[in-house]
Amino acid sequence: MKEIEQAVLVVDVQNDFCPGGNLAVKDGDQVVEPLNNLISYAHSKGWLTAASRDWHPEKSDHFDIWPKHCVQDTFGAGFHPDLNLEGVTVFSKGMGDKDNGYSPFEGTDNQGQGLEKFLENVKKIYIGGLATDYCVRAAVLDAIKLKYEVYLMTDAIKAVNLNTGDGEKAISEMIKAGAKPTTISKLLERKGE
Repeated sequence: MKEIEQAVLVVDVQNDFCPGGNLAVKDGDQVVEPLNNLISYAHSKGWLTAASRDWHPEKSDHFDIWPKHCVQDTFGAGFHPDLNLEGVTVFSKGMGDKDNGYSPFEGTDNQGQGLEKFLENVKKIYIGGLATDYCVRAAVLDAIKLKYEVYLMTDAIKAVNLNTGDGEKAISEMIKAGAKPTTISKLLERKGE
């Protein structure tokens, strides 16, 4: 059987990070359509697909830093209703009361398997989601440290921007670390690959 060498990672496209949520990212819901296109493309190619989510306990030190969000089994912790996660393996993170859980590589699936183990044999990862300056940044930097070739899907990320320009700074940092910026539309144009 041929090893699967490419994967998509969708980061934290949850109700609390979308407009109307407890920690809403401006235009956060606009990542849904491009990510659905990316997931469909990945499935058509037989790639692995993973999605991470914040899955915080009711009481967490994390809420000393941030408004309460993505508490386990609440509406806010649910994925955006239009995000198509059929056939996508979900990794939950930030589950301990001391865990910030920014990076999906700290998460586990419902079997307790970590993301790195799930991505065994994968060489290239395409990453998009929320938010550019926190969990997407953590995902990309960890993936680079773990020696994956990382593609940052710039048309499927949005930033919190607590400080003006945080999103741009995070993108620059990720590119400097080795991430390759591209877009889902560019990827779809290369269908013959």
